[in-house]
Amino acid sequence: MGVFAYNGSSVSGPAARNADTARVGSLASHKTRTSIALRTNLSSRRVLRGGDRELVNVTLPVFNEARRLGTSLPKLHSFLSQSYRFDFKIVIVDNGSTDGTLGLAEELARQYAAVNNMRVGQKGGGRALKAAWGHDPGGVRTDMDVVLATDLAALPALVEAVESGRFDLAIGSRLAPGAQTQRGWKRDLISQCYMGLVKTFFHVHFSDAQCGFKAITREAARKLLPLVEDTSWFFDTELLVLAEKLGYRICDVPVTWTDDPDSRVRIVPTAWADLKGLMRVWRNLRRGVYADSVLKRPPETNTLAAIP
Repeated sequence: MGVFAYNGSSVSGPAARNADTARVGSLASHKTRTSIALRTNLSSRRVLRGGDRELVNVTLPVFNEARRLGTSLPKLHSFLSQSYRFDFKIVIVDNGSTDGTLGLAEELARQYAAVNNMRVGQKGGGRALKAAWGHDPGGVRTDMDVVLATDLAALPALVEAVESGRFDLAIGSRLAPGAQTQRGWKRDLISQCYMGLVKTFFHVHFSDAQCGFKAITREAARKLLPLVEDTSWFFDTELLVLAEKLGYRICDVPVTWTDDPDSRVRIVPTAWADLKGLMRVWRNLRRGVYADSVLKRPPETNTLAAIP
């Protein structure tokens, strides 16, 4: 499977509603990169009405985030309400917080009709996503960190990529052409080295395994989530590697990303856990553990073409 790079700038608000095209950059396949334009007629976009309306699940995993959740949630809700072209619900998943995050999440769920909250007793962003996505009857699932480090303007592009039926997953990328990041050179180097390691191990084509800003279809989530063993930081890498190796279509969306100065990522332990995760997935692929899960689709759907 190839990885599609969405190099167009996404728009929001009134401009989004009036726009009739979304420019898309190059498609990376195993041998070629084909430049195409994805033309989207917003007036004819599939929208489900009434009782058949599907909701886009926007998941926020949180652990001891009482200070930031109170400002991030209203900002996210405002963006989705004013600039989003899809019905949505926000799911706050508490990973066993001890600082009042759960109480705040419950209060926000009472304050906003589109907000739900759930509690998972153990830490781990991957565990939170499995809980929120695995039991959701809706359509597209998305997630982001509570810091909102990724500019929300890229979210409609992610959802549209998978909602269109052309892709199974869409990921925000800090390393794709057109992305803009504000972070120190050390963190940038670490990200590039890690992605280089992922590519060396698996020869994948997606450009960023750890942005934490993605969208996935209900069907892809249903099939992939049971295969992903990690429940913490390596969850995203494992999900994306398995998705590409098993034949799912991934869309790269370059994003604007601002580093969190209060990041709680412990680099050395996380790097060691990631390395062990890479080795585990590599061994499983070599042993054919996932052989029965390779996606079978007609050949013609494996090649993207311009939408007329």
